Amino acid sequence: MIISLKEIALLTESEIFGDEGLFINKPARIEEAETGDLTFLYLSQYAKYLESTKAAAIFVKPGFQKTRKDITYLEVKDPNKAFAKVLIHFFNNVSELIGIDKSAFIDATATIGNNVSIGKNVVISANCKIGDNTKIFHNTVLLENVEVGSNSLLYQNISVRENCKIGDGVIIHANSVIGSDGFGYIQNEKKEYQKIPQIGNVVIEDNVEIGSNVSLDRAALGSTLIKKGTKIDNLVQVAHNVVIGEHTAISGQTGISGSSKVGNYCVFGGQVGLAGHLEIGDGVMLAAQSGVAKSITKPGIYFGSPAKDRTEAFRTEGHLRNLENYVERIKALEKKISELEEKLNK
Repeated sequence: MIISLKEIALLTESEIFGDEGLFINKPARIEEAETGDLTFLYLSQYAKYLESTKAAAIFVKPGFQKTRKDITYLEVKDPNKAFAKVLIHFFNNVSELIGIDKSAFIDATATIGNNVSIGKNVVISANCKIGDNTKIFHNTVLLENVEVGSNSLLYQNISVRENCKIGDGVIIHANSVIGSDGFGYIQNEKKEYQKIPQIGNVVIEDNVEIGSNVSLDRAALGSTLIKKGTKIDNLVQVAHNVVIGEHTAISGQTGISGSSKVGNYCVFGGQVGLAGHLEIGDGVMLAAQSGVAKSITKPGIYFGSPAKDRTEAFRTEGHLRNLENYVERIKALEKKISELEEKLNK
């Protein structure tokens, strides 16, 4: 795709400094850009690549020092968002899948909408409902009574268990499992674990995106619920009866234990862990590797294990880093006290 720089400037409301007649081949990272590419400079640590990049044009913040004259600059308030806008508008291509492959199995009782694409070896079981314009890629299996809305995209090797519901505009990446059994057991008098039937389902609302290798466990009773607009990264575990609010972002390797409730507009860093039956309020941000053992209802940034308000956590971390010095100071004080006591005793 060849795009004029004027089109890009109009889309992003940016000001051109340089060759206004330039055409762009593709977007690229500043350190990897080739001749004809568009890139951006957002974080200061990437400024070191400015002198060596081969990019033809670059998004920068207003007032940026334009030392290279062979690059065209696009001044904009937020280069990162401007670059993302270009990607979304011009390069948002969905993998090609057209029609229904002859190797797919579709039960006679299933309802298939208009313009649905179904890949090789897909299984769509009894009483499933698939909305218009949805794409289901190769080897994906939908068990009985599954509902998938319109304009959704299910990539290859996804398993969706019985009775689960997926909304409109949902994207689920490869190898994820929707509706696996929750981790529910009870010990008998011999302390043997007996399985508790998990008879609920998973409900994924509209415009949710689920990464690859994610497990969303079905509820023991009722529904495990992922509300609209939420984004879940790769390798995330969501246990039975969890509720995740609207427009929340959860990074990779996070684990959320059973029956916990996460609010709207939350952000979790990588490897966050939540104990069971907790409540996380709206607007809570948990830094990477935070361990949450108690409910957090006040908006803010939290860090550590157990998770604390960021200011308190960083103060504690600072003390831990100085622990060796503290030990030496305490030893010196103890020695002085001992010497004073000896003098007083004499």
